[in-house]
Amino acid sequence: MLVLFFVAISASHFWILADVLHFDKATAWQDAVVSAGGVTFGAWSIYLMVNAYPTTAMFYFYALVAAMVMTAAVCYADFETLKWLADNPIYIEWLKHTLVFRALFYGLLLAWMGTNGALRKMLSISEEKFRLQSDAATLLREAELFKLRQQLQPHFLYNSLNSINALILLSPAKAQQMTGRLSDFLRSSVKRESEDSIPLSEELAYVQSYLDIESVRFGDRLTVSINNNMVEDLPIPPFLLQPVIENAIKFGLYGKTGAVEIGLEITWDGASVVFTITNPFDPYLAPPKGTGFGLDGIKRRLWLLYGRTDLLETRFDDTQFTTILKIPASYV
Repeated sequence: MLVLFFVAISASHFWILADVLHFDKATAWQDAVVSAGGVTFGAWSIYLMVNAYPTTAMFYFYALVAAMVMTAAVCYADFETLKWLADNPIYIEWLKHTLVFRALFYGLLLAWMGTNGALRKMLSISEEKFRLQSDAATLLREAELFKLRQQLQPHFLYNSLNSINALILLSPAKAQQMTGRLSDFLRSSVKRESEDSIPLSEELAYVQSYLDIESVRFGDRLTVSINNNMVEDLPIPPFLLQPVIENAIKFGLYGKTGAVEIGLEITWDGASVVFTITNPFDPYLAPPKGTGFGLDGIKRRLWLLYGRTDLLETRFDDTQFTTILKIPASYV
């Protein structure tokens, strides 16, 4: 870059002195090389000073002051050097009379170089700050997603362990069966922790493992019907569907003694994979404490993943509670 700058300045000086003012070529080359060398040195010095400036306070003012100082230094050095080298009185007299115009030209050129360098540095600093803020926001988002994913399992685990504890005396065989299924379920959860997306079939298999555990807890009281209308095995975020099913089971079984059926229907609406979960609902029965945690966690995860609040919807009437979960096509 500096080489091109030097060549451009020296060529323009030579053309003006040799072709326009008709000085001899030796004098023209002498002026061109000395002047271009001085301006190039000044530009390089300003570049170093701007990049060495330790703060952004009064940055552009500092760049302009540096340009003016270098302009004065370059003009003085050029004048003394050319006067010492020249043996043409007419050229020396011309040099004296044009020193002001030379200083003005050098000042504008070096001021542009200084402010341009300052602007580039400010842009670089802004880009670095933006990158750091973006990285910090990404890390915070990932940390919160991880925290939410970790929080989805403990309350289910507590319920399962309590059920195993109760079954140990009443039915040791069922307690052993539930312990084995719980172990498989948790092992599957650990394997999926590092995955950002998994096939729909794998998520359904994970849900089925969860339902196998619940079937030991609730026996014939619980029936879950799954109707999968999806043709493609599309990828979806893990750990989204199971908490919604768990929430439906809690709402559906609470306060009831007979058999309860939970429905899961999976469809494609052209823009999203849609999970529709239905369960019986009695508006006169208060749900158990903590029942809504799963849905709250899912809502927060959906917001962190997509920045949308319309992907989880709940509806209810006198007998049925419906949860609708959507995974946008932009993800799948």
